[in-house]
Amino acid sequence: MTIHPSALGGIRVLDFSHALAGPYCTLILSDFGARVFKLESPSGGDMGRGWGPPFAGSQSSFFLGLNRGKQGIAIDLKRPEGLDLCLHLIDQMDVVVENFRPGAMDRLGLGYAAVSERNPRLVYCSISGYGQAGPSRDEAAMDLIVECSSGFLSITGTEEGEQVRSGYAVADINAGLFSVIGILLALRARDTTGRGQYIDVSMLDSMISAMSSNYMSFLGSGKVPRPLGSGFPTVVPYRVFDANDRRFSIAVGSEKLWSTFSRVIGRPDLETHPDFASNARRVENRHALEAILSAVFRERGAEEWIARLRAAGVPCSPVRNFAEVSADAQTALRNMFPTIDCPVAGPHRVTGPAVKLSETPARIGAPAPELGEHTAAVLSGLLGLDSPALDRLADAGVILRGGPTAAVETES
Repeated sequence: MTIHPSALGGIRVLDFSHALAGPYCTLILSDFGARVFKLESPSGGDMGRGWGPPFAGSQSSFFLGLNRGKQGIAIDLKRPEGLDLCLHLIDQMDVVVENFRPGAMDRLGLGYAAVSERNPRLVYCSISGYGQAGPSRDEAAMDLIVECSSGFLSITGTEEGEQVRSGYAVADINAGLFSVIGILLALRARDTTGRGQYIDVSMLDSMISAMSSNYMSFLGSGKVPRPLGSGFPTVVPYRVFDANDRRFSIAVGSEKLWSTFSRVIGRPDLETHPDFASNARRVENRHALEAILSAVFRERGAEEWIARLRAAGVPCSPVRNFAEVSADAQTALRNMFPTIDCPVAGPHRVTGPAVKLSETPARIGAPAPELGEHTAAVLSGLLGLDSPALDRLADAGVILRGGPTAAVETES
């Protein structure tokens, strides 16, 4: 078996984050070889541990999927000895990730200004709802709240006006992805300058950036967009339709495809109809065209329509559920639902990494850690603490001690 090097081998990450945005960021870093040390409070840990059901063993499935491959350490940050341990760990890190409220890390003595003096090469990423400055800085934020405050919910829903939350935590995930980008950019800059830097990622900014095409349409026209159901504001036909057995989608994104599509569905007259002969005209007459197509598609089953459309090169898909996707041959080939064997939770499937690198591919790491599972190993391996010192810290409640010290290597 070929052993590949890892893209982020040698990079150490101290992860103070919880819930979703931060853990998703550090999950990606871990999958590509960074050593991620997940630091939690001994009194309960990451709030995501309780986000269920479902649970597998003592851990929520939510937590298991987001924290695989990380080494779990539990230190009380409010205790002076705990703070001192964290500072010494930061001295050996390349990256810090946190998603507390703005100012929280400063109050603990772990903010960027303080720790960058100790470790000038440190890349420090703060994820928040609205950023580290500004009138909204201290507002509480979770995914739904930022979906609303960013304008996202105003364009998501039915044409009748019902606004609908995204089916996944899009604001959290976008912030996690932009944080990965920021960290990689800062590490690349460090290769040149020798210095780390501070990264300020907000969920609000991430959502606005991700909606660039939507906002450009608004900025260009001045027209406030409204929900279009499964439709798209600037391309028609592009939406979900009902066949006579189930729903499926089509996307006709060019005039060439429109010509092909019209013939495939048995309506060549639509191609040159003055109301539909160009995409601009189809957008103007969206409802009339969609009514015609709805009647056509209800004449046959989705499988037949999809077979005809795919054969002609027209993008289309059934509206699949999670069971169908997780059993699909394509997702199996792409290793998007690998199985992890956990001694506590048992074998369980997780989602795989989306980026496929030819020379430094991702690796699915070890199971998500139990609370404090690697505390002793990390503090012994990285800081040289011996068993009596670890016992004293554990007895004093400064740390929650986990498994054997041999579990963590001392070198990167």
